[in-house]
Amino acid sequence: MNGLSDVRLLLRNEELLEEPKVRSRARCASADLGRWALMLHHLRTRPALLELDKDQLRDIGLDAQQARREGMKPFWRL
Repeated sequence: MNGLSDVRLLLRNEELLEEPKVRSRARCASADLGRWALMLHHLRTRPALLELDKDQLRDIGLDAQQARREGMKPFWRL
């Protein structure tokens, strides 16, 4: 194999290892969301995390730092 094929195999292997994480997060958001729908979900919900008060964050099991970290992520980052 040449160097390019090795890189492609390595990248594909990393994708395969990460896929279960994407699926589990999709199930948390809504059943059977595709990658684009999950990104749209993040686009709508991540900014909303920044607007929640302390009591609301406690209800969903997050503290202010966790909500800020998740809310500031770009929508495309899963």
